[in-house]
Amino acid sequence: MRRSLPPSPPASSDSSAFSRPSGDLRAAIRSLAPYIWPQESMETRVRVVLAMLLLVGAKVANVYVPIFYKHAVDALTPAGGAGPGVNAVVAIPLGLIVAYGLARVTSLVFAELRDAVFATVAQRTIRKVALSVFRHLHALSLRFHLERQTGGLTRSLERGTRAIESLLRYTLFSIVPTLVEIALVCAILWKLFSIWFALATFVTVMSYILYTFFVSEWRIKFRRMMNDTDNKANTKAIDSLLNYETVKYFGNEEHEARRYDGALQSYEAAAVRSQQSLSLLNVGQSAIISLGLAVVMGMAAKGIVDGSMSLGDFVLVNTYLLQLYQPLNFFGVVYREIKQSLIDIEAMVTLLAVDREVADGPDAKPLEVDGAELRFEGVEFGYDPRRAILKDVSFTVPAGKTVAIVGPSGAGKSTISRLLFRFYDVNGGRVMIDGQDIRDVTQASLRASIGIVPQDTVLFNDTVFYNIAYGRPGASPAEVERAARLAHIHDFIMALPDGYQTTVGERGLKLSGGEKQRVAIARTILKDPAILLFDEATSALDTHTEREIQANLREVSRGRTTLVIAHRLSTVIDADEILVLEAGRVIERGRHADLLAARGAYAALWARQQESSQGPTPLPGVLAPT
Repeated sequence: MRRSLPPSPPASSDSSAFSRPSGDLRAAIRSLAPYIWPQESMETRVRVVLAMLLLVGAKVANVYVPIFYKHAVDALTPAGGAGPGVNAVVAIPLGLIVAYGLARVTSLVFAELRDAVFATVAQRTIRKVALSVFRHLHALSLRFHLERQTGGLTRSLERGTRAIESLLRYTLFSIVPTLVEIALVCAILWKLFSIWFALATFVTVMSYILYTFFVSEWRIKFRRMMNDTDNKANTKAIDSLLNYETVKYFGNEEHEARRYDGALQSYEAAAVRSQQSLSLLNVGQSAIISLGLAVVMGMAAKGIVDGSMSLGDFVLVNTYLLQLYQPLNFFGVVYREIKQSLIDIEAMVTLLAVDREVADGPDAKPLEVDGAELRFEGVEFGYDPRRAILKDVSFTVPAGKTVAIVGPSGAGKSTISRLLFRFYDVNGGRVMIDGQDIRDVTQASLRASIGIVPQDTVLFNDTVFYNIAYGRPGASPAEVERAARLAHIHDFIMALPDGYQTTVGERGLKLSGGEKQRVAIARTILKDPAILLFDEATSALDTHTEREIQANLREVSRGRTTLVIAHRLSTVIDADEILVLEAGRVIERGRHADLLAARGAYAALWARQQESSQGPTPLPGVLAPT
């Protein structure tokens, strides 16, 4: 009976929608547009429209604040015929004062409501983009992850997601409203007074913006240097801490500290230059604003002297300029943050431009397993085109049988396991399961059919239960316990202080090698795969533990298609067939006894290991232990 695995969920289309911004604000906004205005979510689009209406309402109310203030001042200014006998209550412009207060409150309320309404849109956008990048990272080939440094990678993802929020907040709720307010203020000044007031205000604003633009562009290189040196420092720290035991073995704490300090010194130099250039930017911005303020205030004062302007007009001009000064002063920060955000987003989204190398074809179908016969046909492969690793490798693992691959280090044994899981695609030949080329089936269904117990079992820094259940997320506690019993680790787990809820530590460091291997076996049992792969699963264990684990593996593999990659020949003597791999070629094949009788490469390798297991030959001049 053929067993058809369910198709994997369709990959998110988010990654394709999010194109690389290349440092361009418009391109970045276009990339974010499908998330901000999603066709499938009416709620999100309603929130965007409502936020924009609230934004406009806040700015209109804000522009009216100085106008009410002007009329209140004019109303309180003594007229030529006014004297001490005027009724004080009537002279106080209560309506204007109330209107002034309401305008200020309305502007603040609208702005806060805008932020509250748009918060869901912003956070949902951040979540979807981060998820797209995360999925893409998991979809990339093993080659990419072997060449990348995890510390710098996670830092790029972290900064990129924060940058999206900054870009949305500053662009939609700072730059656009500020430009609208500047245009309104210039129009009002032109209408109420003259074009010279509007022109002076406009020149001051444009000078400020252009100065900010050019100096900030110059400063970008210092920010990039900070990011690069920060990534390097973070990577060195994580790498050193992950290899804590190795550092201790060789007493290299000071060496690691010097390496880390060197990276921090580079960051320090870049940060100092960035701060110095920031100080220059701030001084220039303040000078431009102060000069513009002085010019406009001088013009207003002259108007009062010659009688063409009232005291309220003077206050109006002053209030408008001071009101503009705050967002303009913040505009410098906004521009710097936007440029910083574009750099951070670019670093993150660059990851989406990385080719997957290994991807499902457009017509890929789920793997249909019927017995799980595994076949390598004339497989050619090399990590680098200039150096072949596997050369015309052909073999078959019949359904339910066990085939072992042995050979010296560097022969290409582990490469076979990577090709079987399709971490890489073959350069020539093909890998078949039940007559289906694994390149023609979905990767999810392929990997669901294969269970592996690797040489170096890496566990998550979580509980024992979580690590076993990782073989089939969502498994019940009873199923997890059954798998642990079959792997002969249940009693050990129950003897732990917290049982199955015991945390295993970073990479499982709280467990011994044998205990980690048993967790890996339990995890594979829970997965219940059709094909088992043991990749030197016991080579790092002591002899006693190895024998116990081998007994577990034989029990687990009974009746399943099993491929064993081994260095120790004693672990594969019961295999249905043994392949001897050397320099990427299969040079011998057969059962254990037949290969020994052939007195070839396998027999020589067996003799060397038997001699080694009996103890090393004493060096000349050194007495053997008695």
